[in-house]
Amino acid sequence: MTTIKRTALITGASAGIGASFAKFLAAQGYDLLLVARRAERLNELANELTQQYPIKCAVFAADLTDAKAPAAIMAFAQEQGIVIDMLINNAGLSGKTAFAQTPWQELANEIQLMVTAVTELAHRVVPSMKQQGWGRIINLSSLAAFSPPAASLLYTGIKSYVLNISESLDMELKPYGIHVTALCPGFTHSEFHDVMGTRDTANHLPAILWQQPEAVVQEAYEAVMKGKPVCVPGVVNKVIASSMRPMPESARYFLGKTFNPFKN
Repeated sequence: MTTIKRTALITGASAGIGASFAKFLAAQGYDLLLVARRAERLNELANELTQQYPIKCAVFAADLTDAKAPAAIMAFAQEQGIVIDMLINNAGLSGKTAFAQTPWQELANEIQLMVTAVTELAHRVVPSMKQQGWGRIINLSSLAAFSPPAASLLYTGIKSYVLNISESLDMELKPYGIHVTALCPGFTHSEFHDVMGTRDTANHLPAILWQQPEAVVQEAYEAVMKGKPVCVPGVVNKVIASSMRPMPESARYFLGKTFNPFKN
C-alpha cells in the first residue's frame, strides 16, 4: 500500500482491465479519477470503491475519440484540485472491417483514441510529475505489438507505436523519477471481444492463452514501480513474445537508449 497519498487517472475504467486497475489501486490506497464513456458504470464503480476503501474517487464521462476530451479531462482535474501522480492509458478498441471498406471517420476515431489521446494525456500529466519528482505511466499496448503485421488492421501498428513511444518516454523521463511502462497483455477475460463482435472466435481459443484481468494488473503495477519499460504479463505470453522477436526487449531498449545519435 502507498504511504504517500497519490492519485491515479484511469481511462477506459468502466470495465475489464481498466476496472481491475481501479479496484487494485483503490486497495493500494490511491485516490482515483475514473474516465470512460458510460457515466452510470463509472458512478457505480466509484460508489463501490469509496464504500470499501478510505479513498476519494472522482468520475468524468468522456469519449476519447473526441479530440477535445483529453483537455477536458485535465481541466476537470484542475477544477477539482486533483494532481495526477499515475496515468493508466487503458481505453481502446479494434476495428472489425477491412481498411479499404472502413469509413475514414471510424479509422480516425481509432487513431484518436489509441494514439493521439494516449500521447496527449501523457504530455499533459508529465509537467507536474517532473515538478514533484515522481510519476508512473502505464500505456496499454498488446502482445500484438510483437507479432507480424495483421492484414487490414490498424491495431497491430497502433499497439507497436504505444510500445515504442512508452520505451522512448521512459528513457527521457526516468531521470526525473517518472517510470513509463508499456503493458502488453495477450488474451484477457473482459468485455473487449463482446464489444468488438469477436466473442465466438475468442471462445474457441485454448484456455492456456487466457489471463484474468486481475493478474494482468498486478504484474503491470509491479513492473512500473520497478521501472521496467515493458511488461508482458504471464509465462505463456512471454514465451510467445520472445519467439516473435529474436532480440530481447531489454537489449532493444539498451541499444536504443545508448546508440541513438539523435537523442537530445
